[in-house]
Amino acid sequence: MSGHGGPVKSVVLSADERRALTTSFDYSVILWDLSDGEARLVKRLIGHDAAANDARFLADGTKAVSVGDDGAVLLWNLADGSVLSRVDTGDDKMLSLAVSASGRHVAVASWDRSAHLFEVRDEALVPAGRLTGHRNNVNAVAFSPDEETVFTGSSDGVIRSFVRRDGALLREVHVHGWGINVLRLLEGGDKIAFGATDGTVAVVDIASGEVAKQLASHDRPVLALAQDRDGGLLASGGGDGQIRVYDARAWELLERYENPYGPVWGLALTSDRAIAFYAGLDDHVNAWQIAPRKPFEPVGSSFPRRFQVADTEDPGALQFARKCSVCHTLTPDDGNRAGPTLYGVFGRKVGSLPGYPYSQALLDADFTWTEKTISDLFDHGPDVVTPGTKMPIQRLKSVEERNALVRFLKQATAPGAAPAQIKKEDGK
Repeated sequence: MSGHGGPVKSVVLSADERRALTTSFDYSVILWDLSDGEARLVKRLIGHDAAANDARFLADGTKAVSVGDDGAVLLWNLADGSVLSRVDTGDDKMLSLAVSASGRHVAVASWDRSAHLFEVRDEALVPAGRLTGHRNNVNAVAFSPDEETVFTGSSDGVIRSFVRRDGALLREVHVHGWGINVLRLLEGGDKIAFGATDGTVAVVDIASGEVAKQLASHDRPVLALAQDRDGGLLASGGGDGQIRVYDARAWELLERYENPYGPVWGLALTSDRAIAFYAGLDDHVNAWQIAPRKPFEPVGSSFPRRFQVADTEDPGALQFARKCSVCHTLTPDDGNRAGPTLYGVFGRKVGSLPGYPYSQALLDADFTWTEKTISDLFDHGPDVVTPGTKMPIQRLKSVEERNALVRFLKQATAPGAAPAQIKKEDGK
């Protein structure tokens, strides 16, 4: 699935597995058609003001919900890509979400140390309470099969259960100690799998709170858990680039895969147990054929990525790679990422590039990008120079580094300029 302009944060399949949703650092959610065995981009959903972290289809498949670093929860009409409803919860990240089986209830994990609950009524998201009492960020949520209980996983190392209707804490289901990153309620609803910051992957019996099965640990934090549609498989993905696929009934390790070039942030499994889609630092989602295994499996990622360059001789090019390249390109052919292409930026009025969905703050701004305004942007920060915009805070306090970056940008973005000598994602 190639189409994002930044690292992909999550991937999820529709109930019939004919479509998929992906979210990205480029602020977008993309709806994909997988019906003919290829990934075709159907809609690019634009509405978040920061990285989009997670998305889920609702039960009827005509709508979806997404969350992002902007603290917003969006309800989408997938037929036309429009935002039906938006709830802004504040400045804290919303990292992941869960949708109940009926599609009527949504739970969102927030870094404000709570989980937010919503009801889906017609074409609106209606706030329905918060689950509080966590001592740190909430990273993961899950619904019980009857939709009456919500489970949360927090950086405080505890899995908790709450009454959905009134938000009351039922109990601390399991205390792991290390932060809980991901949760997955297993078939039958009596056990829950979790992945933690210390690399632990384990299955907990909900009634007793005891670990029922300890699976192989990752060398780095566990960042993704996925099941196939009937619950027969469970897969884990970690910061070590490892993917492990288990028989979720016999708890036998079936297959293992390693992406040597970065973490696995998102996972989705097909019901025929043949494909695992995984997302990470790439601008695309890779498909790994679980069964039958191929005799040769080329790695779908490359290294270094554009933002991992370290060996350029131009200090300005190095700063661009580190500070800007995740969100911006330099040529009109490469198009937009989270931010607009910088091609021809010097002398361009702020917020004026056709086709890019600027925030209202930039549309209302009234200045021109020059050596001084770009230097000021990295000296004082976008929160000062362009308050209220989507731009992440990136500052360069070193005058030498700032001047080198501006010098590089003026040369590299000039119409007719030779392509900048920065390594591409294929390493060339």
